[in-house]
Amino acid sequence: MIRKLLNGDIDRVADIWLKTNLKAHYFISNQYWKSNYELVKEMMSQSEVYVFEADKMIQGFVGLNDEYIEGIFVSDEMQSCGIGKLLLDYIKDKKVRLQLNVYQKNARAISFYQREGFIIQCEGLDEATGEKEYTMLWKQK
Repeated sequence: MIRKLLNGDIDRVADIWLKTNLKAHYFISNQYWKSNYELVKEMMSQSEVYVFEADKMIQGFVGLNDEYIEGIFVSDEMQSCGIGKLLLDYIKDKKVRLQLNVYQKNARAISFYQREGFIIQCEGLDEATGEKEYTMLWKQK
């Protein structure tokens, strides 16, 4: 089931955020993610966040800022089970266009977004990490 984030969900969602970033972005210092943990928890309560819940346990979420996808995160044990696609399809139903940035070294995420109809628009640099990234765009047909 997909639903809006509740305040009681924030600790679980933030833990998924941290663990997923540490694993997927092995090329960025662990300290970078850990130092942003509290800030991310604060921002979640003020953002548009949808969670995927199975058996009363949150297994993934998507964060949005208008048409910009801040990220799609799925718990380690539930990755590659279709949860990311379900979350993406859910927000595609709500928006006519979506944009996101993805690190160039995160090949798994890039291929996921391309498979879901996103097109690379341009290349940039994430100032905070010094890592190259792509800006990707999806438009409703």
